[in-house]
Amino acid sequence: MPVPVPRQRAIPAVESGQAPAAPTVGGPSEAAAPLHRDPARKEETVRNDATTEDDSARTATSTATPATAPTAVHPAPRPAPHGTSHTTALTLLLIEDDPAAGPIVPDLRDSDGKPMRVRTARNLTEAGRLLTDDVHCILLDLTLPAPGRAAGDDELAVLRHVLELAPRHAVLALTASGDAERGAEAVRVGAQDYLFRDELDSRLLSRAIRYAVERKRSDTAERRLAEGRLRAQENARLERGLLPTPLLEGSPLRFAARYRPGRSRALLGGDFYDTVRTPDGTVHAMIGDVCGHGPDEAALGVELRIAWRALTLAGLCGDELLNTLQQVLEHERDDDEIFATLCTVDIAPDGRRAGLCLAGHPAPLIARPDRPARLLPYENNGPALGLLPGARWPRMQVELGARWSLMLYTDGLIEGRIGDGRERLGQDGMVEMIRRQIAEGLSGEELLRAAVNEVRELNGGELTDDVALVLLDRVP
Repeated sequence: MPVPVPRQRAIPAVESGQAPAAPTVGGPSEAAAPLHRDPARKEETVRNDATTEDDSARTATSTATPATAPTAVHPAPRPAPHGTSHTTALTLLLIEDDPAAGPIVPDLRDSDGKPMRVRTARNLTEAGRLLTDDVHCILLDLTLPAPGRAAGDDELAVLRHVLELAPRHAVLALTASGDAERGAEAVRVGAQDYLFRDELDSRLLSRAIRYAVERKRSDTAERRLAEGRLRAQENARLERGLLPTPLLEGSPLRFAARYRPGRSRALLGGDFYDTVRTPDGTVHAMIGDVCGHGPDEAALGVELRIAWRALTLAGLCGDELLNTLQQVLEHERDDDEIFATLCTVDIAPDGRRAGLCLAGHPAPLIARPDRPARLLPYENNGPALGLLPGARWPRMQVELGARWSLMLYTDGLIEGRIGDGRERLGQDGMVEMIRRQIAEGLSGEELLRAAVNEVRELNGGELTDDVALVLLDRVP
């Protein structure tokens, strides 16, 4: 993500030693001034009035150059973030206790031939004040003392301090001639390169600055790429660990699922599902939705899914199972307002009938060859988990038939909008959509993928709510 660029403040020339900026495209043209200090030169002052929309500019006069007309100081353009192309000249921040005796020479130029802008700081306190986002490179004298450290404690302490202060900026270390070992150690610590103080000239220093800036950009891009790859690998591992693996060994039923979190770049949302087969041959399926879309809700959904699987394998079902899950929810939630809807189905070993419990959740959809797809009964829908202490959830018996498809889903599938209006798809629209897609010959994972894609298209873009679907098919 690009780093926010703060509003630039102007730097007084006596404080920074900065030459007049090179002209920008479409801006006024100014001649580059020599990068040296003149003791006779009066201080230039620039004031930015934060209470007005236009920055006021004051002119500066020099006793050393009385024939030069005062030049207006224009507000600096907003700098481009590091790592992007730029049209303004490079800016160097020199940190040295005696800038007048430093290696800076007048003719420092970037790759486009533009004069580099130079700011000077006598210590790290001044450097922190002058270090704005338009600075591209720092030239650091390694002999400066670091704050809070006695001389000799750590000869690179000042470099470590600057790297913490400016993690996104290129850094060049300045050391004494012949001290190559210290310079090499500075590069290992984090500097882009090191330079010998007594061997510098304008050409060498200009090239070193350009190289350091580009190397920093390259290192930053490479690090972000590596972080992206690592994040993708971690997400894959998390997905394998957090999304359930159905336990249906020995069952003739076919299983398919589709999961899409509503949060941008999220791995999991508040929706959860699971399917297991118990030793008696009964297939238990569940789908639920924790209110909210944050990571806490996602974590709570995982806890409820794991608890459901453990309780189901222990032999609980129906009202007893949901009552225990409500206790888990009440114990694990961070806020008393958090609740979860749930739908559980237990399919008999012969596959022809099932028990259904609804806790504030939409009723499943059943499709059979001899009749159009429809919703299962939902008249005895109980309250969502976590709303009413001591609530009851009736278990309804439903007939499935010899051949059928049963789809469990969360409300993210039916609450998407239709076009630009306020109308939502709803359960009726979802039923009609599934009927049409089944008539087109879709089934299994292909059916679920088509359903989610069409709902997104009707919504005009990504859905804001999580979506989870589970499809069980019985084909004799």
